[in-house]
Amino acid sequence: MEVTWYAKTCVRLRGKEGTVVADAFPSVVGPTARGLTADIVTYSHPDPNPAPPTRSNGRKASADEGVPASLQSAFRLTGPGEYEVHDILVTGIRTARDEAKGTERGLNTVFVVQLDGLHAIHLGDLGHVLSEEQLKEIGPVDVACVPIGGQLSAAKAAEVVAQLEANLVVPLLVCDDDADCEAALARFLHEMGVKELTPQPKLTVTVSSVPEETTVALLESRAKP
Repeated sequence: MEVTWYAKTCVRLRGKEGTVVADAFPSVVGPTARGLTADIVTYSHPDPNPAPPTRSNGRKASADEGVPASLQSAFRLTGPGEYEVHDILVTGIRTARDEAKGTERGLNTVFVVQLDGLHAIHLGDLGHVLSEEQLKEIGPVDVACVPIGGQLSAAKAAEVVAQLEANLVVPLLVCDDDADCEAALARFLHEMGVKELTPQPKLTVTVSSVPEETTVALLESRAKP
């Protein structure tokens, strides 16, 4: 499985069975996403710069719903449930974007994607540590894409990683200011006991290459359009 980070919470997971792109908001990747394609697109929360409202889960995306042009033929998932599309298994679990059950900033959906025998979780704009019930729904995790610099403090982000018992952790910097992102990342790496990391263009992981101990992999952001 290949993991590529575009910006904010937008991530591409590509495997032999197909490709899943998470949170490809036009406000993040642009109206065309520069040719970014996928079999499935998932949206964990509403676009920070809203496009026309969505109407339902699990169907083809259309141009009038704020989906980048290159992803309009992808199957679109926006909420909780169990889905199988093109032999790709995806599970959506309801969470929130705050610690008040969504009453302050709204709801969030974390998605677990099964590709190449691996379980990857995309936490979206998660704003709290996970409950026991949510952890049961999530199940085992090999790769965790974790928002850094948003509603989760560095300590709570590290706590979520520990809850998931993830083998590989990919930080997603969600700050608007570069300096804020650098500071948030430094705090998170400190919590994780990591001193220094060199960003890489993409992460390639297989069942046989998954580290036994929790490892942080820092990715380079693809330039915005």
